Amino acid sequence: MPLTQDAALDLLFPAEVIPQHVKDEMPAELHIRPLASTDYERGHLAVLSVLTQTPDVGAAAWAAQFDAMRAAPATYYILVVVSRDTDRIVGAGGVFVERKFLRGLGRVGHIEDIAVAREMQGKKLGLRIIQALTGISETAGCYKTILNCSDSNIPFYEKCGFEKRENEMAKYATERARTPRL
Repeated sequence: MPLTQDAALDLLFPAEVIPQHVKDEMPAELHIRPLASTDYERGHLAVLSVLTQTPDVGAAAWAAQFDAMRAAPATYYILVVVSRDTDRIVGAGGVFVERKFLRGLGRVGHIEDIAVAREMQGKKLGLRIIQALTGISETAGCYKTILNCSDSNIPFYEKCGFEKRENEMAKYATERARTPRL
């Protein structure tokens, strides 16, 4: 199935927000765009599964999450890389904008969930996704853009212009505590 054009899709945010220079540097057979409401069918979760366990939550739950993200405008910017030949997602990543009280009501961009299908790795798609998300973060007025990564991925992110700073701490919730109650 050939690529579905952006104008025919219900996108999470306007496609014009993605920096043009990143679009111009994409391989000819690939297209970068915002996440669409129909991307469950294009394999969004399958691409994310290269990162961690990604159970199939079903189309309705996926769509509800998409709608919840869209209900917080100027906050969630998830983009995908799509094959022009198959209309399937081969890469994804997101940045969300945190509004702060410090630094004069500053904003921080948090990059999350950078994923490239195994068969597409080594084609600079991760770099292009990071460039797009960093550009979006800066356009949104973020004074910094941050991400967490494993030690093995530090060299990649350094090539993308990031530098190692501070330390990450994490406390994972128990299975029971992960059930939303608010």
